[in-house]
Amino acid sequence: QGNGSAVALALADAITKNNERNPGKEVIFLNYAAVDPALTNEKCSFAHFRLDADTSMKMEALTSFMKDQPKIKKVYLLNQNYSHGQQVAKYFKEGLARKRPDTQIVGEDLHPFGQVKDFAPYVAKIKASGADTLVTGNWGQDMTLLIKAITEAGLKIPIYAYYAGVSGTPTALAAAGDIEVYQIAYNHSNYTGEIGAMARDFKKKYNDDFYTFSIYNGVVLLSEAMNKAKSIEPIKVAKAMEGLSFKGFNGESQMRKSDHQMQQGLYISKWQKVDAKNTYSVENTGYTFAPVKYIDAYIASTPTSCQMKRP
Repeated sequence: QGNGSAVALALADAITKNNERNPGKEVIFLNYAAVDPALTNEKCSFAHFRLDADTSMKMEALTSFMKDQPKIKKVYLLNQNYSHGQQVAKYFKEGLARKRPDTQIVGEDLHPFGQVKDFAPYVAKIKASGADTLVTGNWGQDMTLLIKAITEAGLKIPIYAYYAGVSGTPTALAAAGDIEVYQIAYNHSNYTGEIGAMARDFKKKYNDDFYTFSIYNGVVLLSEAMNKAKSIEPIKVAKAMEGLSFKGFNGESQMRKSDHQMQQGLYISKWQKVDAKNTYSVENTGYTFAPVKYIDAYIASTPTSCQMKRP
């Protein structure tokens, strides 16, 4: 399961209870996209393994990149008013205070999740604030409509985002023309090798972009754990996954034993026109997310408070 940490938290709780009540019928939960830090902290579970980087890790990586951008002086935060958006704002403010205390947060808004039809009033506030940078964790309709409003208002400031590459948003970005967008993620659009070939083959077959690369790492992790355990029994495989290091699509990766959070390198990528070096056209727009900086796993890593109960 992936999108929706509320769903992931409910699943992790139900699976944990199932495993306690039904020995021999255990289930293991591979989470490829739900990024609430609680899943590997106060609500961690032996049954749950996260393949994506959580919100705190992505923000640790993003603020490490942003601290070296001298043009960033005034930041505006615009996020969805539920746990994800609240956490993006929280971890950004914490990271910025540590790394760039000279930078000012000139405005912050949490808007209703999935209900705003016109972001023009929010964009007007961003403009009026004098912000030179926008940070947002928005995704889906809340991201595409935000981009539309920014374009219509003629606002020209860099946008630092979590989910600029999610279906539909690249098309909105391309329609915006000259727009400066950076994305923090475990991937970018222009891989070579096996994962690059897989993405190209997926596009040929389905005319859609394959961007949820964490499932690739999940399959590698699971298969190597099965080989290590010499078993397909869930508990044996889960124990074999703990602490397992392997070569992921994004470099050396490890499933941390203490909380079942994947430790992996992350990328800052920039939205730009395809060129000779970055050739993958996202959503057939003629644009792509080109890698700008690789953030090593040890930089993106964040501590855990998990006190895991093991079988």
